[in-house]
Amino acid sequence: MLLLIQIPCFNEEQTLPQTLIDLPRTIPGIDRVEILVIDDGSSDRTSEVARRYGAHHIIRNATNRGLAASYARGIEECLRLGADIIVNTDGDNQYCGADIAKLVGPVVEGRADIVIGDRQTAKIAHFSPIKRVLQRLGSLAVSTLSGARVPDAVSGFRAISREAALKSNIVSPFSYTIETVLQAGRKKLKIVSVPVATNAATRESRLFTNIPSFIAKQLKTLILIYVMYSPLRAFSAIGLTLGLIGLLPIARFVWQFAQGDGAGHLQSLVLGGVLCVMSFIAFAAGLLADVVSRNRQLLEITLEKVRRIELAQDVQGNAIEDTGDGSDTPISLRARS
Repeated sequence: MLLLIQIPCFNEEQTLPQTLIDLPRTIPGIDRVEILVIDDGSSDRTSEVARRYGAHHIIRNATNRGLAASYARGIEECLRLGADIIVNTDGDNQYCGADIAKLVGPVVEGRADIVIGDRQTAKIAHFSPIKRVLQRLGSLAVSTLSGARVPDAVSGFRAISREAALKSNIVSPFSYTIETVLQAGRKKLKIVSVPVATNAATRESRLFTNIPSFIAKQLKTLILIYVMYSPLRAFSAIGLTLGLIGLLPIARFVWQFAQGDGAGHLQSLVLGGVLCVMSFIAFAAGLLADVVSRNRQLLEITLEKVRRIELAQDVQGNAIEDTGDGSDTPISLRARS
């Protein structure tokens, strides 16, 4: 069984060495542990440091594409390399490498498809009170919408089975953490959380630059993914809300009209009518969006099958190249850009 530990990096020359040193090289139930570094267009020596400190595979984005895109590219590369389990961690040494065994255990035992490391943020000293509150509220919202209890939904320290990785599709340009949990809940994948330790902060978070921006981006991602996978429910909620609000001024007009004073309250009838029309439009939009969502599900099924075919072809191609050119180094172990 092959475990690949992927590390998306952007200018992590200073922190990456300790991150790589702390990673375990042997884990119970795992035959082989390899490390993949995704250099997201760094301007420093991140790739050189990764190679020096034992990374087996290095891929580099020509430009900085962001965390979500780098994570997605890493997943694709891990699948191509034949990973049975993929662990994602950060290059800033935030997470304790020794806890990777905790993450991998439930996947190896078949008890989980995805295991997320719970940082227990209430105990982290460098987390501000407002950051702890936001993390708790965000995780509660994600847990509610996904149908799985996830105490630390934005934790990037997680293990993913090969099957779960094949089913994942990242569309968010900001961060993959929330999207992958909501997708997993929608696809009935088993999510488990385990407590993990964290190391002292080595730098400021690049995602949590300021509170308003962070909240806006996370809310946008949450709403987008929820509407994408549950459009009928989302638009029905909007339509029902508008309809109920619209009935109030209509009821007021009817009451006044019954009292013989309806002529002076036509504006209530107009407002109620507009809101009811908007409610109908929301319901109609929900039906159309649900049709689009079902088409998306078919496309995801097709994409998964195409992935499996391409990966099978890659395995055959690599086997031919590795035995046909006389080289001692397999093609799949060479750094690529």
